[in-house]
Amino acid sequence: MKKDIKINTDEEVVLLNNLKSRTDAEALRMQRYLAMPDLSRTEGSPLFALVEKARAIPLLSDFDNVVIPEIVSTEVAFDLFKFAPDHPARKHSDTYYVDPEHILRTQDTTMWYYYLQLPEIKKKIEAKESFGVLCYGKVYRKDEIDRRHMNIFHQFGGLYLVPDEKEILSIEDLKKVLTDIVHALFGAETEMRFNPDTFPYTDPSLEVEVKIGEQWVEILGGGIPRKDVLKNFGVEGYNGWAFGFGLERLAIIGMELPDIRLLWSEDERVKKQLVLGQKFKEVSKFPPVVRDISFVVDSASFVPNNYFDLVRDVLGDMAEEMALVDEYENAEKFGVGKKSYAYRITYRSIDHTLTDAEVNALHKKLEEETAKTFGASIR
Repeated sequence: MKKDIKINTDEEVVLLNNLKSRTDAEALRMQRYLAMPDLSRTEGSPLFALVEKARAIPLLSDFDNVVIPEIVSTEVAFDLFKFAPDHPARKHSDTYYVDPEHILRTQDTTMWYYYLQLPEIKKKIEAKESFGVLCYGKVYRKDEIDRRHMNIFHQFGGLYLVPDEKEILSIEDLKKVLTDIVHALFGAETEMRFNPDTFPYTDPSLEVEVKIGEQWVEILGGGIPRKDVLKNFGVEGYNGWAFGFGLERLAIIGMELPDIRLLWSEDERVKKQLVLGQKFKEVSKFPPVVRDISFVVDSASFVPNNYFDLVRDVLGDMAEEMALVDEYENAEKFGVGKKSYAYRITYRSIDHTLTDAEVNALHKKLEEETAKTFGASIR
């Protein structure tokens, strides 16, 4: 019988308390992100509707559902899953580090570790039983600013394992599973294709693309769990399949949503339009305001993803998009080790028309914080 399981750890409680005691910008940022609602568990959100639809798929309907910690160790997140020492996900420019050994979770695959350590699952493994589990919720990755990306988003993943002595599953079995999922979420007439992919913890691995209009769009990935990864969790003599997908991407495709920020809107006019399977109709197209910011910084210490975090801190959800328009070095003009950056920021509110005075005040604040935080010289 399927179960809903919430895993709480003393470690996470201590880490959260330590984080709340800090007042540095990065800590305040992470506190704010953790406090944001989990839209996959918020009734009325299209992400909640997607989860309900996915959980109802016959193939997945008997799977357990596990809720895991949002702060995890780098050992669990990376080492046990065979991420290479130089993998980009380990970098501070890509991941939020609570301390040198703990991060805000970057993907829901971490649930493999927590679920497989449960006493009741260990008993199933000893009894050579098959089992499956689902996990969904917020994940966190530093990212660029545009209408399709946020640094907080939601994933939905699944894992199914069977004893080797009972059955050996192949990538073809996984393709059948993913076909059922795509047809359940997008309709049986949906054109789809499989492409080879690479993940540290599955082999072979693949991605699924669906055809939207004239374009092929990647929507999920999956693969066959590596035996050496399962062994890290104390599981031997088992095989299976796993998959994961981003809920925002499916919602954006399904509703033809023009801006990811709309999923977080509290404007009732917007919320009424956020219906899964229904094309989003613009409530009102508030005009954009464009401003450029140019500055010179130390090239060795400046990390664009960290700058995007500062922009989010200062501008909130007023920044629709941020594009790099120019970067160059000129030792004679700026000094050795210095670099000039120019970004074009599109300001647009999702619920009102921005005034020049409002944008000017925000932009001025951004210039001040850029100079203060990065030691930048505003040009």
